[in-house]
Amino acid sequence: MTNDVSAVMPKILARGLMSLREQAVMPRLVNGNFSAYAAEKGDTIDVPIPADLTAENVTPGNIQPAPESVTLQKVQIELNNWKKANFHLTDKEMMEVAGRDNFLPMQASSAIRALANAVNQSIHAEYKGVYGTVGTPGMTPFGSSSKDATQARKLLLQQRAPKENRYGVLNFDAEANALDLAAFADADKAGDISAKMEGEIGRKYGINWYSDDHVSRHETGAAGTPRIVASGSGGTTLVADGFSTKPAVGDVFTIEDRSQQYVVKAATDLSSGESTLTIAPGLEPGFAEDEDLNFLASHEVNLVFNRDAFAFANRPLAQSSAENGLGNQIMSMTDPETGLSLRLEVSRQYKQVVWEFDILWGVKLIRPELAVRLAG
Repeated sequence: MTNDVSAVMPKILARGLMSLREQAVMPRLVNGNFSAYAAEKGDTIDVPIPADLTAENVTPGNIQPAPESVTLQKVQIELNNWKKANFHLTDKEMMEVAGRDNFLPMQASSAIRALANAVNQSIHAEYKGVYGTVGTPGMTPFGSSSKDATQARKLLLQQRAPKENRYGVLNFDAEANALDLAAFADADKAGDISAKMEGEIGRKYGINWYSDDHVSRHETGAAGTPRIVASGSGGTTLVADGFSTKPAVGDVFTIEDRSQQYVVKAATDLSSGESTLTIAPGLEPGFAEDEDLNFLASHEVNLVFNRDAFAFANRPLAQSSAENGLGNQIMSMTDPETGLSLRLEVSRQYKQVVWEFDILWGVKLIRPELAVRLAG
């Protein structure tokens, strides 16, 4: 390794990190407030979940009342995603990196794009625990009105999601429809001109809207005429029969004509059309045998959520010097704005030098009540 490589590495890493910040949409929108100590794949991070509290009357007296006992729940995030993307640099590109501000070689940019795609997709894939749903499967949102936005806002309020830090992530078809609506695009109705001038929706109805080409699609597994065989009030298991194919994880359903929606977290294999479902949230009281289950059809999963619905942990990988890196040069860097961490390793192979970015992260849906699917 030459001194030229050592001089170029921090510039490529910093510019790669800036590019990752721009292209990794989802990590900027979810809760990533976790410590940034170096870690290894398989490590876990404990994320506390706040408990619900109730206000109590104050009765003055000479004895201090005992404080309410609260046990905080914790959810573990496993750092189980470790991805890499490598590239080659010519001598000319290395000189341009050293001599030109903000220059990032084409192959390095492609490597960053691959990592950003993987990160975005992993967060979108957590939708399977979200049960609240608005919109119509098979119909792109915002086809004729902004009702989809107001319905998503209403459901978030009903599920007691905080009003601040709300985000909506749409696929390109839904975004195009929204930009065609006067409620989103006209300055006199929307309150700003960003949609007209920049093609960005911005903040509307208390939600900051973004587009992403990694919005997931859910294929509903359940088929047949399912009905309840047995259930328990407040429980998270439900036995149903009448299936011709068993439900898939992430299937959403309602029971009879009730409005509460449930999501399938697991389903046993069918036995004479019967399956035991693990569901969320817990069942409301008053269900009876033979009540029908109504499953939502397959749909695009645009998401509207409060940032605390998802927890994202991205840890910097260990950095090694030439002495303990077996001849490789390794450098890590963390973006102070987003907390994203990236590592760059330069290794000498037979007659060639390989540059490689890698990133370590974990993600989990920790509070499904703070998110809503906007089906399309």
